[in-house]
Amino acid sequence: MDLTILFPVLNEHLRLESGIDRCVKYVRENVNIPCKMVIIDNGSDDDTPEIGKALAEKYEYVTYLRIEERGVGIAFKTGVEKADTDIVGYMDIDLSTDLKYLSRMIDLFEDRPTLSYVNGTRFSRTSDTRGRKWYRKVTSAGLVFILKHYLKMKATDALCGFTFLRTPVAKKLVKECSDDKGWFYTVEMLLRAERAGLEIEDMPVEWIEDYNTTVNVGRTIKNYLKRIRMLKRRFRAEDSAKTTDEE
Repeated sequence: MDLTILFPVLNEHLRLESGIDRCVKYVRENVNIPCKMVIIDNGSDDDTPEIGKALAEKYEYVTYLRIEERGVGIAFKTGVEKADTDIVGYMDIDLSTDLKYLSRMIDLFEDRPTLSYVNGTRFSRTSDTRGRKWYRKVTSAGLVFILKHYLKMKATDALCGFTFLRTPVAKKLVKECSDDKGWFYTVEMLLRAERAGLEIEDMPVEWIEDYNTTVNVGRTIKNYLKRIRMLKRRFRAEDSAKTTDEE
């Protein structure tokens, strides 16, 4: 088994080098399968490109990929489409999720051949989340509540920043997902995996807030609500079409 870790980045010159250095060190010392790391720069206009290219030259299994469209969704989709390993997934470059969960994720896939999807969660009863500001807790909990009650999500989190799938499954889900370019793309992928009845591990993690985030919280929430309404309509249409085909 081998693994591709995707790191979507946008103007991450403050965290990119330390994030990759830490991840490379961890993989060298703790991961016993071949591992590739792909920095996917989706439109940075600072010195992120120069740092990314330098890291690709420094480490043989780190590559730098530039795309001009902004958004974690388009970066994740692009990375999945290009992946040629058994497992593919993404982590936030701030490494808010403790790196030890890379090893736990690999063990899960190795021990359970039918497992398709590992979804990191900050909101399981056994998760350890530290440093979150109160308003981030409220908005995250509100999003999970809406997803559970409006779109019937089973998982306890959808935006932990730690998601890994068997690559054939990821490529199939990418073909089914909408054209959203932002964070909601990964939410839709999780929901589609649940609707397809795939085996998903909702994995509790240790997660520490990074206050230097580049995410615009207000704009992100507005986009989520818009996308939730659109996805609800899309799921209804798909279910209706499926019922019609079965009759």
